[in-house]
Amino acid sequence: MCGISGVLNFDGTSPSQKVIDEMTDSLKHRGPDGRGIFIAKNVALGHRRLKILDLSEQGAQPMKTEKGEVVISYNGEIYNFKEIRNELEKKGYTFKSTTDTEVILYSYKEWGIDCIKKFNGMFAFAIYDLEKEKLYLGRDRYGIKPLYYFKDDKMLLFASEVKAFLNHPGFKVELDKETLLEYFTFQNIFSNKTLFKGVKLIQPGNFAEVLLKGGSKLQFTKYWDFKFQEEKNPKTEEEYIQELDILFKNAVKRQIVSDVEVGTYLSGGVDSGSITALAAQTFPNLKTFCIGFDTSTASGIEFSFDERKKAEHLSYLYQTEHYEMVLKSGDLQRCLPELVWHLEDLRIGQSYPNFYASKLASKFVKVCLSGTGGDEFFAGYPWRYYNSIRSENFDEYVEKYYQYWQRLVPNKTIKKLFSPIWDEVKNVFTQEIFKNTLTNNNHHFTPETPEEYINNSLYFEAKTFLHGLLIVEDKLNMAHGLESRVPLLDNDLVDFAMKLPVKLKLNNLGNVIKMDENELNKFLYRNKDGKVILRKVFGNYVPSEVAHREKQGFSGPDASWFKGESLKYIETLLLNKKSNIFNYFNYETVQELIQEHMGGKQNHRLFIWSLLCFEHWCKIWLNGEDHNDLKEL
Repeated sequence: MCGISGVLNFDGTSPSQKVIDEMTDSLKHRGPDGRGIFIAKNVALGHRRLKILDLSEQGAQPMKTEKGEVVISYNGEIYNFKEIRNELEKKGYTFKSTTDTEVILYSYKEWGIDCIKKFNGMFAFAIYDLEKEKLYLGRDRYGIKPLYYFKDDKMLLFASEVKAFLNHPGFKVELDKETLLEYFTFQNIFSNKTLFKGVKLIQPGNFAEVLLKGGSKLQFTKYWDFKFQEEKNPKTEEEYIQELDILFKNAVKRQIVSDVEVGTYLSGGVDSGSITALAAQTFPNLKTFCIGFDTSTASGIEFSFDERKKAEHLSYLYQTEHYEMVLKSGDLQRCLPELVWHLEDLRIGQSYPNFYASKLASKFVKVCLSGTGGDEFFAGYPWRYYNSIRSENFDEYVEKYYQYWQRLVPNKTIKKLFSPIWDEVKNVFTQEIFKNTLTNNNHHFTPETPEEYINNSLYFEAKTFLHGLLIVEDKLNMAHGLESRVPLLDNDLVDFAMKLPVKLKLNNLGNVIKMDENELNKFLYRNKDGKVILRKVFGNYVPSEVAHREKQGFSGPDASWFKGESLKYIETLLLNKKSNIFNYFNYETVQELIQEHMGGKQNHRLFIWSLLCFEHWCKIWLNGEDHNDLKEL
């Protein structure tokens, strides 16, 4: 796990040594253990190293083939690299290191860029082929590792984080106002754009090819996409259970390979608990990490947000060396400027607990296993799918599902909220962005085929919600020089999950189709559902009450804190007419929505969180204020 950066000058001139040095060193937090620079012709590659495999200097990057005709700067882990290495050795290749980086290099030599299809892991890389005069930028299937790029008619910049671009004199920060509207609709960005105008992401499952003498064109190729589709000849449930158990054990076994100590995040949930149970079989005194919350001023459902007791019980069962941190309302305020500086690319959720979790874990280990992915592939959010499943056709389904995914501001309020800049964003149609993401999967919809609706919802959430989670997880773990691994996103496991019959993921599909819509919320409240087969398999590793526990998100009691202990902070940042956000948002509309929250009429905690983040985003990236100074606010 590392940080990569690079420059390609389209006019053929050599990139500045000083610029690539500064771009690379801006990513030092991602790779505190080493750095390297490579410049040849009109290309420069930079690398910051976090030593995980082969701690010697043989693993340093950018890494070259023996003859120097191919160079790579790479961030990630390829978990099947030993199998691929054995295959290459049989073809006559020899290796100087025990890294996966060198395996990627010689895989490219043997199979060309199609080698990307062989990799089971997380990665973002730049491969520079000096003989063919080509540059490739590639990203893993799911988007676990980010890779940003900026292109104009003079240059191409690319890096693991946007902040690297600020060190190039040809790049200037400007807000993309259309993307701001997209973010404040979904609390996410479904396109490949970012809030930084002109900065985009290489899409998951894609690579870009650039001819160094072919002008400034990037040619994109999608080498993989999600396909949620049941098998025509399904197996028995017992056969699926046995196969899933084997795949899960293999996934964890692959991802605990490391030359440094590995730990796990441990909440009270079934996914992290099962991963921990398996990892603890390999590592005696496995270190585990949990974030709890002071709920003394919480109310309602937020009383249950502190999962420390549940995590402590699992730690006792697996005899782990367990570490905890308890967050209070002021901890959000203390970390937010630094969090926004690291995150840059605002995405879903209230992620400050993740920031503190990675900060805690990084004090003890350099690699930590996470449970991300189980919900997205095994239908862990049934209330989302059931809200739109009773639809007559695709258009009705889109309308219902879109209404749910307006996470921050509904369409009826968008024009009022964005009134200061409405003329600049009025041609952004977020429902079309939403629909275009859904229609890529080509499912056929009728009231008699609820499975099609569910599978299309799973496709959509893997493309959007999961991707947002992964960006947050990468940035906030790497903020502390910590590698996060996600065993439930093992290729074999995901391929299996996408073919599973929906009835093995959701118990109550038939009941929802039969019942009255007006009873829907009552039905969901009464029933525990989702991840049916996963819960059965994970019941081999965690107690039954854990395997069948209701889904609990990783959130603090902020709905309560925003009304009480954090109120002054909100008033200072969000109700001051001189705040940056009011260059883009209508003050009265923001005040109205915040007052709705304070009065208990609506829970707008995600909207308030996003406003706080965006205000700090403006201060740091548009105003050039130091995030360290902003901690004193």
